[in-house]
Amino acid sequence: MTTRNELILAIETSCDETSVSIVRGGREILTNLIASQIETHVQFGGVVPEIASRKHVESITILIEQAIVEAGVSLGDLSAIAVTQGPGLVGALLVGVVAAKSLAMALDLPLIATHHIAGHIYANQLVHEIKYPSVALVVSGGHTELVALESEGSFRIIGCTRDDAVGEAYDKVARALHLPYPGGPHIDRLAVEAEEEIMLPRAWLEPDSYDFSFSGLKSAVLSVINQANMRGQQLDESALARGFQASVIDVLVTKALRAVHAEGAQQLLLCGGVAANRGLRAALAARCEAEGIPLLVPPLSLCTDNAAMIGAAAHLKFKHGEFSTLNMKAEPVLSLEEWSVAR
Repeated sequence: MTTRNELILAIETSCDETSVSIVRGGREILTNLIASQIETHVQFGGVVPEIASRKHVESITILIEQAIVEAGVSLGDLSAIAVTQGPGLVGALLVGVVAAKSLAMALDLPLIATHHIAGHIYANQLVHEIKYPSVALVVSGGHTELVALESEGSFRIIGCTRDDAVGEAYDKVARALHLPYPGGPHIDRLAVEAEEEIMLPRAWLEPDSYDFSFSGLKSAVLSVINQANMRGQQLDESALARGFQASVIDVLVTKALRAVHAEGAQQLLLCGGVAANRGLRAALAARCEAEGIPLLVPPLSLCTDNAAMIGAAAHLKFKHGEFSTLNMKAEPVLSLEEWSVAR
């Protein structure tokens, strides 16, 4: 199948960003439109699923029309329609799935149901050349995983979070410190600016484990806050933020590098919304440089949820002619390993 110049219109509505993109050949972004809902959800301190779904309904058709215009193409130029099938909020996913099915049926085009995490991983392909085998460190609001990529489109999860994902932990700590939602950027800013550090524990789990756990670290932060309140002491929030971030980064970096060596990987891929964290990017870059491991990181614009990454991942399926039927359903819990390209 010819795959160099095909155009994939991709739709992403897994959480609180409505996004539509048109990607050529799985690598070239013609347009990547994103309608964020942060200002709507900030007053609630987190994403409200029902509100997110309604906002997607309001935005999706407008973005599809705008994407076609901005890309300078026509509907007849499209080769396939891709959409995030999961994981994500089921109501939000349904909006994108229905829109994608309608387009695919009306235009008689192939439909490609795409995995959200595969999208985050292959966001790197939009700006880098991925070499195999490689290891991906996925860090986002709902996911913290180490994924081995033995070949193109082949995913094997070697480690995942047992409780809170990194993004969730950041938001909960930020809430405890009365910082605005989303909390990650505020914790990162305080940590970078801090002159002192409150030492906090590291959750290493079993010696050979690649899994993660951040619920104990969150509890340790709450304990520091409660002790300061009971003693009537002024809490150094920057020092606490620095201690929290240092603990998270230490575990993430150490396990990621250990996985790279164990898997014989040629590269380490950082991906997901928390990949925008300055402390994590700097620490990984320093360790990878010291150990001679190439580190691939998408630009900030491709770290958070966007449809271009869905178009990049969908291209894997397009090349192998692996399309979805119109009775495909949104899957809030979708296996990354099972989504792998068939061999």
